[in-house]
Amino acid sequence: MLNRALKYQTAILSFVCAFLLNACNNKESLYLGQEPPGLIPEAFAPGIVSTEYYEYSGTFTPDLKEFYFIRQGGKYEEPTFVVLKNNKNKWQESVVSKWVGQPVISPDGRIMHLGKRYMERTNSGWSELKELKTPFNDIPIMRLSSSVNGTYYFDSYYKEKPDFPIRYSRLLNGKYESPRKLDKTINSGIKNLNHPFVAPDESYILWDAVKKDGYGSSDIYISFKKQDGSWGNAINLGDKINTVAWEASAFVSPDGKYLFFSRNIGSENYENVDIFWVDAQIIENLKKKLK
Repeated sequence: MLNRALKYQTAILSFVCAFLLNACNNKESLYLGQEPPGLIPEAFAPGIVSTEYYEYSGTFTPDLKEFYFIRQGGKYEEPTFVVLKNNKNKWQESVVSKWVGQPVISPDGRIMHLGKRYMERTNSGWSELKELKTPFNDIPIMRLSSSVNGTYYFDSYYKEKPDFPIRYSRLLNGKYESPRKLDKTINSGIKNLNHPFVAPDESYILWDAVKKDGYGSSDIYISFKKQDGSWGNAINLGDKINTVAWEASAFVSPDGKYLFFSRNIGSENYENVDIFWVDAQIIENLKKKLK
């Protein structure tokens, strides 16, 4: 009886240890092992991602095992496209290429959009760089985000007209339609209507702009899609997200838990930009206020 009791206790202890170890490993494998933020934004992975230099425009793969972003400063003299990959619960940084565009990964993980350019996921990694064709040939796209059904949402930039509208293009019968402007509820403001990110189900869209109701420089806004398919009024994400500084390039993690965005914490030369994250509950809180 005593031996049986000892074996039972040993089995229970082994199970508990294995459970705790697995929990620890799961924690380390997600979000670079960082403690999740609350409703106040925090710099993401200080000393790993966010440093004294320039870190901008991040995106995760759907399995959360790869984090891509732009880095400049320190050993990177020029803007460089880098990735942090989880390899056996250890995150390792490597260079993807020079800066070729702002990365946004499609909901299914098969396409990495880089503005007008893109790469496809293959069995051996990402394909060579490709470029969008008709009807996007003549559009200088900075950032492009796609929904589950393949609809593209994107900005464009002309030096002589920096407030060019955010547009969308649906995939119909295997081809993309001519881009259309989004509603005036989104395409309004003083300037810099940039960096759209659409929810996979197209229930909301995030972007940044300089507006009269803003807090200073570029702020992040959100619009929720109505039941009739139109877009609701632009809503400033508030003074916890937006400051007198420049905030831009927001995205929500593939699991829907966290909102990420970039903020300039340096001078007007943008030598120190960090990537911040915050609980995505703020989006639900804003949506509830509309009801």
